[in-house]
Amino acid sequence: MPLDWIWGLIGGLLIGTGGAVYLLINGRIMGASGIIGALVDGSAGDSKWERLSFLAGVILLPILLLPFYGGAVDTHITDNIPVLVAAGLLVGVGTRLANGCTSGHGVCGMSRLSLRGFVATCCYILAGGVGVVIFRHLLGVI
Repeated sequence: MPLDWIWGLIGGLLIGTGGAVYLLINGRIMGASGIIGALVDGSAGDSKWERLSFLAGVILLPILLLPFYGGAVDTHITDNIPVLVAAGLLVGVGTRLANGCTSGHGVCGMSRLSLRGFVATCCYILAGGVGVVIFRHLLGVI
C-alpha cells in the first residue's frame, strides 16, 4: 500500500501546527503570500528577520526530511518550463487579488471560522479544478 497519504497527513499536521504557533507567538496569520509579499515589496519593517526565518524553515525542512523518503521524490511536476512560469505568475497574481493564499485563508482563516477564509478557499479550490480540466484534459500541457 502506498504511504503517500501518511506524508499528506504529516504535512497537514505540520502546516496546522505551524499556523497555530505563528499566531500564538506573533499575533498574526501565517499567510505565506503575505510573508513573501512583505519581503518583496519592502513593507516587512521590523519583522524582516522573522519572515526570513519562516522562509528558511519552509525551504530547509523538506531537505532535512529527505532521508526519510527512502529514495527519489516523484513530485509529478511537468517538465514544461513555460507552463511552470505561467503557473507561478498566475498563483502570485491570484494571491494578491484574493488578499491571501491557501495557508492564510484555508488553514488559518477557516480554523478561525472566517467567512472570508471559507469563500476564498472555495474559490481557489474551484479555480484549481477548472485549471486541471482545461490544462490537462483539454489542452494537454500538463
